[in-house]
Amino acid sequence: MKNNTRHAFSRVWAVAIFLVVTVIISSIDAVASSADNNVKYNVAASFDSVKQINAGVLNVGYVDVGPADGVPVILLHGWPYDIHSYTEVAGLLTAKGYRVIVPHLRGHGTTLFLNKDTFRNGEQAAVAQDILDLMDALHIKKAVIGGFDWGARTANIIAALWPERCIAMVSVNGYLINNLERNKKPLSPKAEWGWWYQYYFATERGKVGYTANWYDFNKLIWKNISPNWHFDDATYDRSAASFKNSDYAAVVIHNYRWRLSLEPGEKQYDAIEEKLATAPKITVPSVTLDGDSDGVVPASDGSAYANMFTAKHVHHIIKGAGHNLPQETPQAFADAIAEAAGYAK
Repeated sequence: MKNNTRHAFSRVWAVAIFLVVTVIISSIDAVASSADNNVKYNVAASFDSVKQINAGVLNVGYVDVGPADGVPVILLHGWPYDIHSYTEVAGLLTAKGYRVIVPHLRGHGTTLFLNKDTFRNGEQAAVAQDILDLMDALHIKKAVIGGFDWGARTANIIAALWPERCIAMVSVNGYLINNLERNKKPLSPKAEWGWWYQYYFATERGKVGYTANWYDFNKLIWKNISPNWHFDDATYDRSAASFKNSDYAAVVIHNYRWRLSLEPGEKQYDAIEEKLATAPKITVPSVTLDGDSDGVVPASDGSAYANMFTAKHVHHIIKGAGHNLPQETPQAFADAIAEAAGYAK
């Protein structure tokens, strides 16, 4: 009888212990699931509440999301876009353990000049120096750097002139470093037509017109150069808020006038521009991308600039993507970042 009682008591305790362990495991799973959801939420929320830091001549607005000890990835937007080109890409990369930094370029969003008298310069060397200054301010020695349009050009420059700061690179439309002498040479009529806005910006009418009508102007550009991207008004307005920066039009207009040698840059960037004029090669592992529906740069096989990459280089054409490739096809861009980073191991 005593043995039966003892066995019954043991069974009760076993069941109780099992139930307690089950509850504990369920609680742990719930916390983990909640943590995962919070990470996803924080990625999105971080784009609505950016951080600020003084870096070089700017107070930079930037997103910094993901594990602090993750491999740093710096993602750079183009014109006429902003940090929201990378909202989904950032979520995909942080899920893989990357630390993702997405800054507003000069003249965009919450990025402001520290001195009211600083020239509102949009030349390529100035924008590249901004990103190096940001890396220094954030104590980031090296990062995977990716971008499109202005952002791709900036990534190219850092990878070419400061390879020690660049783990690997992803560039939409390949090798984009500007050469002012080459830019003076005429292109085919079809190619010139694609750059119509640069000639508009070269005029006083264009400067006044863009300053007054940037909202409709940029929306038109979005539609023309990404014909398969059916964005809604909310998506556009989210980015358009970044174009309200008081320096926005000045920086944009200078960027395109400088490219056509219609306005000078600043002396402090001359040494960098002299190096860029030599068409420096990129010596870090790189992935280049073209969207097959890009309304500015027709997709190619990448062979025209393949010799500008001396390390591992792979080129992909992304079906359905237009000029704003990261926002239109975020998985493809995130995969390219992971691919390039993998080549650096």
